[in-house]
Amino acid sequence: MARIKAVGYIRVSTDEQAREGLSLDAQEEKIRAYCTAKGWRLVRVYRDEGFSGKDLNRPALQEMLRDLKADGIQAVVVAKLDRLTRSVRDLGYLIDDLFDGVALASVEESLDTTTAGGRFVLHILGAVAQWERETISERTRNTLRYKRERGEWVGRIPYGFKIGPDGRLTEDPEEIRNIQRMKRLRRRGQSYREIAERCGVSVGLVYKIVNTDLRKLRHAVGLA
Repeated sequence: MARIKAVGYIRVSTDEQAREGLSLDAQEEKIRAYCTAKGWRLVRVYRDEGFSGKDLNRPALQEMLRDLKADGIQAVVVAKLDRLTRSVRDLGYLIDDLFDGVALASVEESLDTTTAGGRFVLHILGAVAQWERETISERTRNTLRYKRERGEWVGRIPYGFKIGPDGRLTEDPEEIRNIQRMKRLRRRGQSYREIAERCGVSVGLVYKIVNTDLRKLRHAVGLA
């Protein structure tokens, strides 16, 4: 009996690269061990480094999908389901339309869609994951709305300001003095880079600060 011809797919996004167990090499090792245990022939592993799983617009994934149509691949193996996609909609699209009869196996979830039970579990897992993400997003939106209603600051804290005990934005005396110093140095003819080095900030921040009136900065954050 001919062995199943399989490919592997591995992915890591930038903010996940340092997280234990998610490295590309660790994922590939799991996939190779799985295929050996199943008696499948692993012919290639596709690697996407630094790409989110929020959509399918990833170069290695797209290359794999093209190859599936031409190379007679029978199964795609991933170390964990969310390496392939984090979207239930995209998962369904992959399985029903793009894989076109090619099975999916996930090592961590012990999932193998060459069986009817595996296909059923796949959709249940995807639905639960989607529900969890949407619940977290909804909770975050509610928290931010609550903070805004209380007048608390929400978002990035601009240079020169800090969050006070009441959750509202207030001036940071040290950074305000540094802003004033930047402006003085610029009036004296120093370059943006020289000012950045002396004040310990980025050149881009110096350029923005120097070319914005402090009163406008205060007004922009509601303190003027």
